[in-house]
Amino acid sequence: MEEIRLAAPFTREKFASLRAVDNVLLTGVIYTARDAAHKRIVEALADGKESPIPLQNAVIYYVGPTPAKPGQAIGSAGPTTSYRMDAYAPTLLDLGETGMIGKGPRNAAVKEAIVRNGAVYFAAIGGAGALISKSIKKAEVIAYDDLGAEAVRRLEVEDLPVIVAIDSLGNDLYERKE
Repeated sequence: MEEIRLAAPFTREKFASLRAVDNVLLTGVIYTARDAAHKRIVEALADGKESPIPLQNAVIYYVGPTPAKPGQAIGSAGPTTSYRMDAYAPTLLDLGETGMIGKGPRNAAVKEAIVRNGAVYFAAIGGAGALISKSIKKAEVIAYDDLGAEAVRRLEVEDLPVIVAIDSLGNDLYERKE
């Protein structure tokens, strides 16, 4: 299958033609956040504060990378199991997030929010964190440094390999019967 190359900004329009099982290479700025950071972001938004991640057209990678070795932008950066973010994802999608990267299936509320917002859920290959990290050219902690590996980071990526797991129409790779 041919790889589809997409560069930021990661708009709904760019993601509209993607279908579950498409192989995609992402280039541009994405953000990292896991469950502890998601909880803080949603709580901050509920309190009328701003998100540390500019949510409009944002792609959030569910990852807690290992420390970078000398000469590297980041350490191993394999995906985290996504269901841990299911309680928070619909809120962020409704506020402009267009994509998520993780691994594993999502719940019905997340799928509904994906369709409602024309967003996409990408899967990254679990166990391939060292390979994925080669696509990350720059990493910078931008919020919640006290969370260590789970701090929010701004990443600059080049040809980050992902697979469309749930497309904007709700087609779900994890539910395919083939």
